Amino acid sequence: SSQQALEQARAAAEELEDLKAVAKGLEEENGELRRQARQLVRGPASSLPQNQQLLAECHGLREQIQVLAAETADLEVSGGSRAAWPMPSASL
Repeated sequence: SSQQALEQARAAAEELEDLKAVAKGLEEENGELRRQARQLVRGPASSLPQNQQLLAECHGLREQIQVLAAETADLEVSGGSRAAWPMPSASL
């Protein structure tokens, strides 16, 4: 009957719209994955200066910790008393 054909056409149209939405979502996801892949390919070389800066900062912090540990030890010795909590050695 024509009523059944009309309902089938509506159902097919709704399914087509759903499939279009799924396809659009997949295209967007594909674009995002491609963007991430490009960043991964270019990433390590471009992040090298930042990594070197972080390593330099880490080295500076290690030196500061060693200086503070030495100063703390000197204060404990000159004060003639031991600290209530031991200062861990700088092993960074």
